[in-house]
Amino acid sequence: MTRYGDYQMEIYGAGLAGVTSKFPMTFAELRRRAELAMPPSVWSYVAGGAGDELTQDGNAAAFGGWGLYPRMFVGAADRDLSVDLCGMSLPSPVLMAPIGVVGLCCQDGHGDLATARAAAATGVPMIASTLSADPMEEVAAQFGGTPGLFQLYTPTDRDLAASLVKRAQAAGFRAIVVTLDTWITGWRPRDLSTGNFPQLRGHCLANYTSDPVFQDLVGPEPTTASIVSTWAQLFGNPLTWDDLPWLRSLTDLPLIVKGTCHPDDARRAADGGVDAIYCSNHGGRQANGGLPALNCLPAVAAATDLPVIFDSGVRSGADIIKAIAMGATTVAVGRPYAYGLALGGTDGIVHVLRSFLAEADLIMAVDGYPTLADLTPQSLTRIQAPAV
Repeated sequence: MTRYGDYQMEIYGAGLAGVTSKFPMTFAELRRRAELAMPPSVWSYVAGGAGDELTQDGNAAAFGGWGLYPRMFVGAADRDLSVDLCGMSLPSPVLMAPIGVVGLCCQDGHGDLATARAAAATGVPMIASTLSADPMEEVAAQFGGTPGLFQLYTPTDRDLAASLVKRAQAAGFRAIVVTLDTWITGWRPRDLSTGNFPQLRGHCLANYTSDPVFQDLVGPEPTTASIVSTWAQLFGNPLTWDDLPWLRSLTDLPLIVKGTCHPDDARRAADGGVDAIYCSNHGGRQANGGLPALNCLPAVAAATDLPVIFDSGVRSGADIIKAIAMGATTVAVGRPYAYGLALGGTDGIVHVLRSFLAEADLIMAVDGYPTLADLTPQSLTRIQAPAV
């Protein structure tokens, strides 16, 4: 078992030699410094949400409405944070959520590769986005022994969708994550204010330009304009339940459906042959005025026996612990690792992930929860949530 909490002793030990961490230790400082490090247009895209961002802010604030009971005389000297997800044995319940412009968050413009290297260094799987600055094969080659998952934005052209999935399987990805809530972009005032839609500028389309089906659709002698035009016509597929058998037929890899926040949808997806449910509202980026994703998690988790991935609003190791107690099998971190990437590339991501895991591990130690199975809904109680 990995003793994730020992990361704090590395930091204290360095402090004895007069060396303090070059990376922030709080989310607020991480966010502040990342804003200074990113171009304004990229910052708006990564940090912004839909509408007045009430749902985005509510995602994070929702965790403050729950408190974990401490349990004594447990002797949690050793903690087991390992988990099985769709046949993947993982050392911890943490994943890196797909971020469509993570390539642009790194100073060298290759953030997808840097993120994959962080996965290799930490054992935390990366869910690689379709919208990548580098082809999926090059990203997967950086994973080392850590499993990777491929997130599919399902195009309207079924041959292209099949090609993307086939390539992901051939590259060694261990599961396909189909995002359901982004066939069209939501109303995003920050991006509208800067007039910035990265893909319309030709950014993060490497998985398309490297795909033989897409190449045939663009035609010979492609230009940036023809690539973007073809992509824009193909990107958004408003999937229905009638499409699920087709999606299931594309691969024998585990199929995970992302954006599921209603228990009826979770049950129907399970009946349709998916292998895991991904409870998420896209971090509040796609639709304003909805429920915090955390509020949806307990009912979604109770609806089926399938594993549940959760994201949206995760800002700390404490948040990870609470989501596990509320029924998540694994918890995906999004914006925080993108901020770490902006500050220090792979090293910045590694710091963020190790910090979150250290806090989660130490909470389990202090509060008496030796295993993830010990974290149940009865471990939590409602408290007064702070004002957003």
